[in-house]
Amino acid sequence: MSLPAYAEYKKTGFIWVDLAPSHWPLNRLGDICHFEQGKAHEPFIDPDGEYICVNSRFVSTEGASRKFCLKNLTPVKMHDILMVMSDLPNGRALAKAYFVQDDRPYAVNQRVCRISTNKNAFARFLFYLLNRHPDLMMCDDGVNQTHLSNSDYLKLKIYLPSLSEQTTIARFLDHETAKIDALIAEQQRLIDLLKEKRQAVISHAVTKGLDPNAPMKDSGVEWLGDVPEHWTTCQLRRVILKIEQGWSPECENRVAEDDEWGVLKTGCLNGGRFNVLESKALPPYLTPKTEYQIHKNDLLMSRASGSPKLIGSVALVPKINKNLMMSDKIFRLNLDEKMIEKEFFVYVSVALFFRAQLENAISGAEGLANNLPQTNIKGFWIVIPRMIEQEKIIKFLDQQTAKIDELISNAHQGIDLLKERRSALISAAVTGKIDVRGWQPPATAATTPQGQQQILFDD
Repeated sequence: MSLPAYAEYKKTGFIWVDLAPSHWPLNRLGDICHFEQGKAHEPFIDPDGEYICVNSRFVSTEGASRKFCLKNLTPVKMHDILMVMSDLPNGRALAKAYFVQDDRPYAVNQRVCRISTNKNAFARFLFYLLNRHPDLMMCDDGVNQTHLSNSDYLKLKIYLPSLSEQTTIARFLDHETAKIDALIAEQQRLIDLLKEKRQAVISHAVTKGLDPNAPMKDSGVEWLGDVPEHWTTCQLRRVILKIEQGWSPECENRVAEDDEWGVLKTGCLNGGRFNVLESKALPPYLTPKTEYQIHKNDLLMSRASGSPKLIGSVALVPKINKNLMMSDKIFRLNLDEKMIEKEFFVYVSVALFFRAQLENAISGAEGLANNLPQTNIKGFWIVIPRMIEQEKIIKFLDQQTAKIDELISNAHQGIDLLKERRSALISAAVTGKIDVRGWQPPATAATTPQGQQQILFDD
């Protein structure tokens, strides 16, 4: 899509945008908006680091919610803009915006600012302009901020076109970003299908083997069904020699340096691959417990997580050059390697039958607070082929999963490119790099002045 630039521009003096259309006047945000900071609510941060609360529940970008008690609601109206004023250490939320498109009751905590516009500003346009605005996210010296105040918003200077032009720009962006979001959704569906295929390939290989003509028998276990006749069906207690659990001291909120000791976070095992960066530095006044140090080829499993889907994630530790310890949310499994290869067990942990047992365990009476007890793990049923067959299955799955993982990686790259395109389009429109005054939506497109999308923390 090719769109024209404006005929005349003027210098802005801003670092984040050097030129603005000559007919756009400079405005102080405080003159066109009203600001109100939210009130204290506990808890005020959900596990994903989002801050908007709806109908007495935290709402995150992935749709997860957690109930809490509402008190002293900050009034929020349809077409208000909510913005995050105080960031978490991960640095992903500051100045992120949420456009209110319904009249449900919202609880806005003290880390969020409510913005309402006057007659000179079109709220949907301001939403696009203010979301992650560079002058809000950075100090004068270019360093990322972690906290904003109402005065930060009030003093922000922006070039604001006429109300009719704001409306056209907002409608244009609603239409174009909806198309991009649809493409992103398609790529995400592809990723989900590829992940399902990956799990299905693994599940079939570790329960049925590679020989389609092998005689089968009833395993006698609900989760397993029919298995090759010559395979051994047993509980994990038969192959686990020892389970070790780590230590969780109060650590510094940063990754451990190469010359420091660190404690692993459960995220180090997500996706079945070990991530050495998912660790926190042990304070120098604490003595490391070397019995919990991890080593190459250790088999680790997460026993607890904020997300049930991540509990039971398993990975092998590669060669590492850092001193890292297990946290108490991580198990080290010592297997009888005469019966089962560690690599084979990693694949087993991904299989549908294993995940079904795991999900049943953490939802039962013993699995409290998304926690996986050792006794439950030992009671899981698996089926074990002979060692030479395990090696063939490992080799086969290494090849098959590598192909699928490459397709998944390509799809993720496609999403990243689409998101970059989306951000660039929004930036170009709200800063006047493109002139959309002559744009008209296609006859088949149903648009409204405030847009159609229900977007939480749109970015």
